[in-house]
Amino acid sequence: MTELYISTDVETDGPIPGPHSMLSIGSAAYTADKKILSTFSANLETLPEACAHPKTAAWWATQPDAWAACRKDLESPVAAMTRYAAWLKSLPRRIVFVAYPAGFDFVFVYWYLIRFAGESPFSFSALDMKSFAMAHLRKDYRDITKTNMPRHWFDELPHTHIALDDAIGQGALFCNMLRENRSAGRS
Repeated sequence: MTELYISTDVETDGPIPGPHSMLSIGSAAYTADKKILSTFSANLETLPEACAHPKTAAWWATQPDAWAACRKDLESPVAAMTRYAAWLKSLPRRIVFVAYPAGFDFVFVYWYLIRFAGESPFSFSALDMKSFAMAHLRKDYRDITKTNMPRHWFDELPHTHIALDDAIGQGALFCNMLRENRSAGRS
């Protein structure tokens, strides 16, 4: 296969970009056979015109380690997203954005790429892991949650709410799902 799966996770201070800020981004470039070719991470300064959503701020108050991690070594959104776009374009294969849920993470990543880097190397598309699991397991979308997914899909990786940690864990999950799906197709 010639694609690289860019497992991506973002941490934010609210539900949508613009009124709220992306605090950090982490991506891991996976081959289909679960090899990580490269990673990217950045902690971003908040948007000057934005503010934290009260519910999100209350949740962050329960996550002091993750909060501290995403507030150190801050970069401007222009610097971070320009660096991110360059990293994506430097990868040796066609890239596919992958997230759980893509509907949340992709909105922030696409908005920030367009606004601060002037382009999105992902174009307009994202692969949603929950939708992929729904199709593979032949279950209703609302019945697909991580607690209802097969245990053998999960590697022993931490979910820390630190963007790169979570991107790596979700990428391994995706590769395990992809391997099983492709194996089932050959049976």
